[in-house]
Amino acid sequence: MSDSKTNAGPAGGATGDGADPALLFERAGLDEGRIQNIVGTALKGCDDGELFMEYSQSESLVLDDGRIKSANFDTNQGFGLRAVAGEQTGYAHASELNEAAIVRAAAAVQAVRAGHNGSMSQAPMATNQSLYPDDNPLGGIPFADKVKMLGEVDSYARGRDPRVRQVTVSLHGQWQAVEIMRADGQRIRDVRPLVRLNVAVVLGEGDRQETGSHGVGDRIGFARYLETANWQAQVDEAMRQAEVNLSSVPAPAGEMQVVLGPGWPGILLHEAIGHGLEGDFNRKHTSAFANLLGERVASPGVTVVDDGSIDGRRGSLTVDDEGTPTECTVLIEDGILKGYMQDRLNARLMGMAVTGNGRRQSFAHMPMPRMTNTFMRAGEQDPQEIIGSVKNGIYAVNFGGGQVDITSGKFVFSCTEAYQLRNGKIGAPVKGATLIGNGPDVLTKVGGIGNDLALDTGVGTCGKSGQGVPVGVGQPTLLLNSLTVGGTAT
Repeated sequence: MSDSKTNAGPAGGATGDGADPALLFERAGLDEGRIQNIVGTALKGCDDGELFMEYSQSESLVLDDGRIKSANFDTNQGFGLRAVAGEQTGYAHASELNEAAIVRAAAAVQAVRAGHNGSMSQAPMATNQSLYPDDNPLGGIPFADKVKMLGEVDSYARGRDPRVRQVTVSLHGQWQAVEIMRADGQRIRDVRPLVRLNVAVVLGEGDRQETGSHGVGDRIGFARYLETANWQAQVDEAMRQAEVNLSSVPAPAGEMQVVLGPGWPGILLHEAIGHGLEGDFNRKHTSAFANLLGERVASPGVTVVDDGSIDGRRGSLTVDDEGTPTECTVLIEDGILKGYMQDRLNARLMGMAVTGNGRRQSFAHMPMPRMTNTFMRAGEQDPQEIIGSVKNGIYAVNFGGGQVDITSGKFVFSCTEAYQLRNGKIGAPVKGATLIGNGPDVLTKVGGIGNDLALDTGVGTCGKSGQGVPVGVGQPTLLLNSLTVGGTAT
């Protein structure tokens, strides 16, 4: 592992095949001078653009009911060349890394600059930060050891409770190396490991069956997830959730107080608030938060940030997919809207600072403003005091799917674990609860902010315009004074 890395400097490390994938030009046998000339010519007269190169390895194993259902190992590589002129973007990509393909891409993207005579935007700021080592964490652990661990998970879950009817466990890992070349020849490199373990169990009593699931992940290697104590903890939590669901009663419906638990419930914040604070929606005035900078959009005490620089978190990167160093961006401070998440294109057109939020799923996709780790900062209240203040409501601690309309801010989220709250006491678990509201409006109904900020366990993936990227969410215990709850009670 290299102890430092600059935006233009080389990455260290090596892999078993004798060629370091982090050094993509060298691996592909490309002449740096010739490629720099091709890229510089293609982007001449443009306002921005870059050559984005990627090499990635991914491994995935899924065990279902004691049998390996799937096992995959993939290697992918390719590039994307982008030319930006005003608001227009030309983009070409290929799943091959050679000079001929880059030449063809350069000819394709130059069409966007016809009649345009701009000047290249200032290059991203250099950084000595390096969140992750250059070594590929997918290697070093035999395939048989991973299969053995999956089988042990299945046996452990079934041995814990005779009511177990199904066990599904998956282990996924990815290692991605990227290199970005700009028109002036600046080269920016980054490496990004990503691992995730998921366990789902089905418990049954008579004709009733309920599911519980839990996952954990971060940007390290597989070794931690093969530790017995780690995977047992995930099984225990999945079992606990399934047991809770088995004893659940129909959820109430109507307007009521809602307490959101810490950590993963921040997904509601991510969807209902976060997307509306991305730069492209605000530049196009399609966000409910457009033109509200400096205005109060939330209750006093509400501070929301996006921070892609937290070491090891699922949404964290050394640099974004345009080469900009990630940072902590304050979006809402004490209830006042302070800023948006920006990529280079939207920041330039809006006359605002770039925030390191230009992200893409792969070389085959153009970057756009995306969240990294988005969370609400802690308040000063004891979570038990918040819960104790509720006369009639629900306590939501886990969420499943949800939908949000960016323009209006309206959202609907389903709770996978929630409880009745009566006279300050947590009551029976409820099934079928949905939370219905409006993002900008819900922030103004915050009545209590706990001192127990937690980030999620590392399982989030965000979708936007057909692209999925890993993200993190989080929040402290949060009281919403009034929210519509859709329930199943009759």
